[in-house]
Amino acid sequence: MRATAAGVLGLEASLLQSGMGGVAGTELACAVSNAGAAGCAGGYKLAGGALSAMLDRLTAGTDRPVGVNLIPEVVGPVELDRQVAQVLDETPERVHLSFFGMPDDAVLERVAAAERRLVVQIGTVEDGVHAAARGAVVVAQGTEAGGHLLGTSRRDALVAALRDRLPDACLVASGGIGSPEEAERALDAGADGVLLGTAFVVAHESRAHARFKSAVTGADETDTVITDVYEIGWPGRRHRVLATTVTADPQQPTKFIGKTVVEGKPYLVPRFSAAVPTEATSGRIEEMALYCGRSCGAISDEVSAADVVAAFARVLPGAEVVKTRERADSYVG
Repeated sequence: MRATAAGVLGLEASLLQSGMGGVAGTELACAVSNAGAAGCAGGYKLAGGALSAMLDRLTAGTDRPVGVNLIPEVVGPVELDRQVAQVLDETPERVHLSFFGMPDDAVLERVAAAERRLVVQIGTVEDGVHAAARGAVVVAQGTEAGGHLLGTSRRDALVAALRDRLPDACLVASGGIGSPEEAERALDAGADGVLLGTAFVVAHESRAHARFKSAVTGADETDTVITDVYEIGWPGRRHRVLATTVTADPQQPTKFIGKTVVEGKPYLVPRFSAAVPTEATSGRIEEMALYCGRSCGAISDEVSAADVVAAFARVLPGAEVVKTRERADSYVG
């Protein structure tokens, strides 16, 4: 019998939280992990003292398994190597490394040599097979997902194709999962767990801007579009976002439309920036990158991270149904 995501990562439920840069701070990651799932803090471009400060907050906020998400194509191999070294040197064994997209083999081998658990999110069968061969929990991202897209396949088709090639691997489904019923469909396709992004964007502990959260809870899947307009800071990727005046008219001038703060440092936000609007962002929030999956139609309320975990835990491998049933029944969406 193959291992569930809960079994591999030491969780109570086979549920992973997406390490969304800007949105997934340590507050959200720790809340998800303390509820029995796998929280994940977004490392994005953090390095040096800023990354150390984030890692300190993460390990102080939970004694459960938790992850740090890194993005190889955004930082490049040299900076990624530095980030990986910091995470390995400055965190305990219970902190796993999660990569959005495939890193170089040397990175995977370094993580394996350190005996850390490894999660790799991919969008193609070839990358999934490659990651599984190096001991990774493979997150299969379908095009239903919000944010940057790693492939062109829909979720269940990708999971089924990977399961056919990898009968014993631990596979996690991602994309368009906004309800426990949708999670069950992903399991039926061959997944051993699920990863949620949009459902956690609207969690109380999320750092998403209040107007971003309300836009998600008020939307349905027809309000999302796949586009490549938000490319400043992350070029060359299509992404699923809520439709905005910027996606409708990408010929607008590139000018500053807001300000934000990251780890204490102020930044200007240009139109077409890949940066999400957080609670530290001001300006034209409605024109910024509002990453949102097709799951938004099933998400109608802002709730705690623990309530999200409880709602899904009752249908996922490794869940303790008796302890989570009461909160699960109160979850809307």
